Formats: sequence, structure tokens, C-alpha cells
Amino acid sequence: MVAVAAYLLGSIPFGFIVAKAKGIDIRAVGSGNIGATNAMRVLGKPAGIAVLLLDAAKGFAACHWLAPIVFNALIPHFHGPNDFHYDWFEYEPIKFQTKFFLLAGVFAVLGHNYTCWLKFKGGKGIATTAGVYLALAPWALLIALGVFILALLVTRYVSVASMSGAVVLPVTVWVMTPHNLFLGFVTTALGALAIYKHKANLQRLKAGTENRFGQKKETK
Repeated sequence: MVAVAAYLLGSIPFGFIVAKAKGIDIRAVGSGNIGATNAMRVLGKPAGIAVLLLDAAKGFAACHWLAPIVFNALIPHFHGPNDFHYDWFEYEPIKFQTKFFLLAGVFAVLGHNYTCWLKFKGGKGIATTAGVYLALAPWALLIALGVFILALLVTRYVSVASMSGAVVLPVTVWVMTPHNLFLGFVTTALGALAIYKHKANLQRLKAGTENRFGQKKETK
């Protein structure tokens, strides 16, 4: 139940919807991706930031809102996200709820990456994954975000920054919670998926045709 609901939540293609509202099929312009980077390049910064926040909200809501509601329906004594406590410094989410909530996060990311509304072609999952880890592992996300910003400042490639964050996030999770194998393996899988979704960017980087941050148009 939670997997299906989280997938449907994650599958809402906000980039496509925002672009359509402006009379543009975002799949046919720029890189063709429905994510925030292409939206920002094609539609402008306000629209791009809106898509970024909405895509991140999908991952956060799946873990912090949707999963607790379903969990509460299955286990009546659990009353929602306020009952799901973290040890912020030991960084150890508790017991079965963690796996349940993380499952919702994974399916939200899969929904974004392979949305059923666009013939299972979606985004790259960076913002949605960030939303998941904002809910479940904020310290690890903060470190990955720092690496993302540093890589972006140094290279001016959003793709390089995104892949750098996708590598650092699982490494940080493993270092901070070596005993939480489930969280570590799932985070590693999500990081690998994010890099896989950047395969076209890797080809453009190799060919020297990848656009830097701030350029108006991206070459396919």
C-alpha cells in the first residue's frame, strides 16, 4: 500500500506541469529532462526553483507524511511523525519504522524517475532523493549538499555537482551509521541510480558539449 501511494506521489511530474502551464513541452526543449535544472534553464529561475522545491517535497512528504499515515493505519498505537523520534547526534532512526519510511522514500524516487504519466520517462531523482533524506537523514544530506555546492562552484556543471552529491551521500551514511546496513545499502542503491540517470550527461561531459550552469540552452 505505502509503496503504491508513494510511487503515485513521486510520479507527479511537476516540471512537465509547470512547463505545460506556460505552453511548453519541456521534454522537447533543452535537455528534454523534466527536472529542476532543465526547468530553470528553459523556464527561468522562479519556475526552476518552484520545480526544485516541489520535487523535493515529494520525497519529504512520502517519508514524513504519507508513510506515518499508512503506518498508523496498520499499527494503531503509532500516531504519526511526531511519534517518530531521531537521535540527531547519534543519527539513528528507530527500528521498523525506518525501513517502512525508507520504503516510501525509495518508491517516491522511482515514481519521479519513471513516472507512469509520461510513459515511464521522468527525471533523475536528485531533488526527490534530497527530500527523502531531509526527512530521514538530515546530517548526511547536509554534508552531501555542501559537496554539491562546492562541486558546482568549482566546475559550474550541475551534473557533476549532482553526481558528486550522489557519491558522498551513501559514503556519509555508511560512516555515520555503520550498524544500519539497510539504510546504507538503500542509500548506495539510490546513489547508483542517480549516477545511472546521468549517463547522457557523462557522454556530453566526455564530448565537451555539456552546458555549464547559467547557460541558456543545453545541447543534447
